[in-house]
Amino acid sequence: MADLILASASASRKALLTAAGVAFIADPADLDEDGLMQRLQGENTQAVAQRLAEAKALHVAARHPGRIVLGGDSVIGFSGRHLSKCATLAAARALLRELSGQTHLLVSAAALARDGVLLWSRASPCRMTMRAFSPQFLEDYLAAEGPAILSSVGCYHFEGRGAQLFDRVDGDYFSVLGLPLLPVLAALRQQDVLPS
Repeated sequence: MADLILASASASRKALLTAAGVAFIADPADLDEDGLMQRLQGENTQAVAQRLAEAKALHVAARHPGRIVLGGDSVIGFSGRHLSKCATLAAARALLRELSGQTHLLVSAAALARDGVLLWSRASPCRMTMRAFSPQFLEDYLAAEGPAILSSVGCYHFEGRGAQLFDRVDGDYFSVLGLPLLPVLAALRQQDVLPS
């Protein structure tokens, strides 16, 4: 049995952990993220992402006594707002039009918890500069990616076709994909989940 519980349904987070050789069981947190984000209005984007990751880890840890739980979240800060996932392709189109030619802050955060105690947390900010793309490029992108992009904050899978949306990225590659992987691996070694 895996020592680690991943409190996320994110395909990207699962893929990153699997590729790094980390055994885990996924048990997604069933929290009201929109309600949490509303209560965190006024906080900076880094704090919002970190609090969401911590809340997920603590929530799922209550279901798994004695087990270490990894929570994760990604939030975009843009134009004084905190953005999460879009619910529809129409909303994705509107968001990507707004982000085109602009720089936004993407923060991916992770937290470890066990038995109601927060053991560790970290937020990793990345500055993401989208190129000014044409309306036709946007329509082709949405047609090619389809509803799958609704699973990602910002509506892009940077590890795939979404890379074409960008001119520049300043930050950790793994964090762009949704998890500050190297700090997570170090924290898992400190908790004896991974060998040192």
